Amino acid sequence: MSTENGRILEDIIRAHHALSRVIEPSPLQRNELLSRQYDCNIYLKREDLQVVRSFKIRGAYNVIQSLSAEERSRGVVCASAGNHAQGFAYSCNLLGIHGKIFMPTTTPRQKISQVNMFGGSFVEVVLIGDTFDDSSAQAKVYCESEGKVFIHPFDDLRTIAGQGTVGLEVLNQMPVTPDYVFASIGGGGLAAGVGTYIKGVAHEASIIGVEPEGAAGMQRSMEAGHVVTLDTVDRFVDGAAVKQVGELTFEICKRVLDDIVLVPEGKECTTILDLYNNNAIVIEPAGALSVAALDAYRSQIVGKNVVCIISGGNNDIDRMQEIKERSLIYEGLKHYFIVNFPQRAGALREFLEEVLGPTDDITRFEYMKKNNRDNAPALVGIELKNKDDYEGLITRLSQKDYPYIEINDDPKLFNLLI
Repeated sequence: MSTENGRILEDIIRAHHALSRVIEPSPLQRNELLSRQYDCNIYLKREDLQVVRSFKIRGAYNVIQSLSAEERSRGVVCASAGNHAQGFAYSCNLLGIHGKIFMPTTTPRQKISQVNMFGGSFVEVVLIGDTFDDSSAQAKVYCESEGKVFIHPFDDLRTIAGQGTVGLEVLNQMPVTPDYVFASIGGGGLAAGVGTYIKGVAHEASIIGVEPEGAAGMQRSMEAGHVVTLDTVDRFVDGAAVKQVGELTFEICKRVLDDIVLVPEGKECTTILDLYNNNAIVIEPAGALSVAALDAYRSQIVGKNVVCIISGGNNDIDRMQEIKERSLIYEGLKHYFIVNFPQRAGALREFLEEVLGPTDDITRFEYMKKNNRDNAPALVGIELKNKDDYEGLITRLSQKDYPYIEINDDPKLFNLLI
């Protein structure tokens, strides 16, 4: 173990003692259904059951409690897409310190409400920017102009040490040494902290970082050999939608991660629904990353002891329809077309009777602007009972006199119309 890793490991132990005064260890639960599905022992580390429903309380509290009296008197500031803000707000309220929180305008309402509830009169929320990175830039400008202390959500050794206490608890709770530990990556604080502790104590364990495909900042940085800034990120996985991972977390993850798995956003949605329907576990998109990555390691984990860190459960119920939609599209069960119907009597009835299969269902039908008097384009959404029915649907569409465009695989058209 390197000297640097040894220092962080000691910091994690100190952070554990500090946190023991304010939080309980989150449960580590063996999941019978997942264990049978993957023919191994799968344990879920339930950080979604923390008081603020995510692991972020650990890093935020560890940093704020370590500040000097003079630093506390100046006030603290953070930027967050939601979970760090809640941990920050809870810590400010607990320690009686005033804080200002910069959050993206795209933050789900549920997270904003939770921040205000946890912080009470000790925090003020400022909604600014479209992404975490936009909010963070504004927060840092404010800190410099007002002399406040910035509490970084991931790129601070004290934050990393706080998040690393998840790994300490895992080893204390496991009946055996884990063979694999899957941890989500946004800015990299959780993976860096957990990886440092577990590698330092259980050297043979493999640490697998997991990122959403639409925000693969750590993997891209690993490939480049330095921290890179993504041009764009998919904001759906708001808890991990970071354009640039931390410099510190990058250097640590280079040492402690054995692999990084990228998970399509649709796969995460399927995982969210499966965990809810099969286990009554409600988690947010970032919280599903670790479980969603298991398919990528299906053959390697057979017979092994596997830990998936469920990083957070702050999901807005208003997003469930979108989650279901993304899951159906990913699973090949939902398809959207622009269909040009000939303007003659019976054309629509013919489509229903001769193009749709017996178990196919139209879930959306919307006439678009008429281009000419002979044809009327319509946006048609079709849900299949089985994905294997897709080929028959396309064959029948092609055989009939209905010119069509399939838009599922056309990002520009899809984002414009759906």
